[in-house]
Amino acid sequence: MRRHLVGVIGAAHPSSAGYTLALEVGRRLAAADVVLVCGGLGGVMEAASRGCCEAGGEVIGLLPGPDASAANPFVTLPVPTNMGHARNVIIAHTAEVLISIEGEYGTLSEMAIALKLGRAVFSWRPTHTLPDVYLVSSAKEAVEKSLQSLVGRRT
Repeated sequence: MRRHLVGVIGAAHPSSAGYTLALEVGRRLAAADVVLVCGGLGGVMEAASRGCCEAGGEVIGLLPGPDASAANPFVTLPVPTNMGHARNVIIAHTAEVLISIEGEYGTLSEMAIALKLGRAVFSWRPTHTLPDVYLVSSAKEAVEKSLQSLVGRRT
């Protein structure tokens, strides 16, 4: 049976609260035995990757460039796409649900694509809002609601 894929997206330069929340989201995803999918670089991506990896989880990093060594040190499965921002489409297609933490236009593009694909998106302190995005107030709520949205999905 395949494991679920949960995407974590967000700010390249998060607030300290955003970084801490992403770290906890990663830990909680590892505890739930799902695979974390992210863009593989710094900021929210690194914090979530770190939390997940340190808790024994798997992290897929879909990198914008051609070099796997560009991934943050907590990505366990780096995937160089050499697609720049276009890799946001791959992240939205790969993840079954997205958790966004802060973020700018790149995060907004991933959220919009995921919504267009019918994916649930849970967001903590978004810089921009979109219809149908569920706002959350904690890492616990973000992960619990994300996991609930996966119930009944085929694996």
